[in-house]
Amino acid sequence: MMGKFTIIEKFIIDKMRETGIPGLSIALVKDDDVVYSRGFGFRDVEYGRPATPETIYGIGSVTKSFTALAIMKLVEDGKLSLEDPVDKYVHVNIEPYGEKVKIWHFLTHSSGIPALGYAEALIDSVAYGEGLITPMASPEDVITFMLDAGDWVEARPGEKFFYLNEGYVILGKIISKISGMPYEDFIKREILDPLGMRRSYFRREDVEADTNVAVPYLYKNKTLTRGSFPYGITADGGMLSNVLDLSRYILMYLNEGTVNGFEIISKESIREMLKPRIKLPYEIFGEEAYGYGLSIYPRFPAGTLIGHSGSVLVYTAYMGFIPERGIGVSVLANASGYPLSQIGMYALMVLSGKDPERLPFVTHEKTLKGLEGVYRAYKSTITFNVKVEGSFIILESRRRYSGMGLILVPEVIEEDRVLCYTLQYGRKIYAEFRRKGSKIELIYERYKLIKD
Repeated sequence: MMGKFTIIEKFIIDKMRETGIPGLSIALVKDDDVVYSRGFGFRDVEYGRPATPETIYGIGSVTKSFTALAIMKLVEDGKLSLEDPVDKYVHVNIEPYGEKVKIWHFLTHSSGIPALGYAEALIDSVAYGEGLITPMASPEDVITFMLDAGDWVEARPGEKFFYLNEGYVILGKIISKISGMPYEDFIKREILDPLGMRRSYFRREDVEADTNVAVPYLYKNKTLTRGSFPYGITADGGMLSNVLDLSRYILMYLNEGTVNGFEIISKESIREMLKPRIKLPYEIFGEEAYGYGLSIYPRFPAGTLIGHSGSVLVYTAYMGFIPERGIGVSVLANASGYPLSQIGMYALMVLSGKDPERLPFVTHEKTLKGLEGVYRAYKSTITFNVKVEGSFIILESRRRYSGMGLILVPEVIEEDRVLCYTLQYGRKIYAEFRRKGSKIELIYERYKLIKD
């Protein structure tokens, strides 16, 4: 029988192989200690250098939780209020439906402004090194970029969740303006240094001076290629760190703001950060919400899960913890591939003594993967290939003149039945996979087919 950490390790290696992640590091905390840490694969493929728990990666939007924590510290110090309108500190002339956007609206991504895409465009141009550069080197550039965003609003402030990187850039600018120092220096002085996060960085020169940094990778035409990290704007996703430093950060939350007897922030402020504020527009377990810089999963099977994912294309990240169990996880990788949030959730289930195979994404992946193969109609008159790509099923006819494969969208996924649909000439057509004993049948349009 495999030990609990062996189960996690097998899952990680399988998903890295399936999706082409070169290197990954993970750490688990429980009861104030790091109980497990390991690196998998390569931090540098060309030189064969292995990933370790100390390896540095970009943490992407996990940075937003640091920005939110910094805002809460300024609130505690009486230097601002979450009810303050943003334009009290930064000139942003956007008033959705005539209402002021307040600081807490940006913290919760509920300003009413849909994503403007600055970060995505910047990451694409820098990481791939192709096409026109997106000229966003400072918060001031982003604020100028947003001048016309008043015409882009979709809801009143506080009504609806729209993930907005630009909002966190502005929060970083507010932190800098109120503190009288660069955002990065404030985070280092008030959070990183007190927590002992000595190898967490924002600036390129600090990263280049470190000897254990993961090479950022991406895939071009299915070939692994070195990419570039988008240095510059930081408050929405610019920190680089390692899983051991992030473990200290998680322990701060689990201890409600205090680490080794030193109070980083009051427990009242931590509790305010972890309260559900706005409903998320997607569900995995049900009732998902966003707090201040953190996502909340109240119906996660092992207890209320708090966390955040991050991606800058060439680095991906996840940090999560379950306060009632005193456990947490941090996962970092040097490419995009299998969602690290799902690896983190899997690990937390194992650490809590729960069966990780019960997680919806695990059961769905196994069910869909089991459908792959060759399907034949009566006496093999018609033959289809079925393969799974991500969350979709590709149905390909083996007839020479059949054209491109059809994309099937799963609508119902059950152990013995998967109901999908596709569109043909504007018509919605269903395809149903049914497990009968040892056989799998496919009913599609006028055909009945059986898997070899």
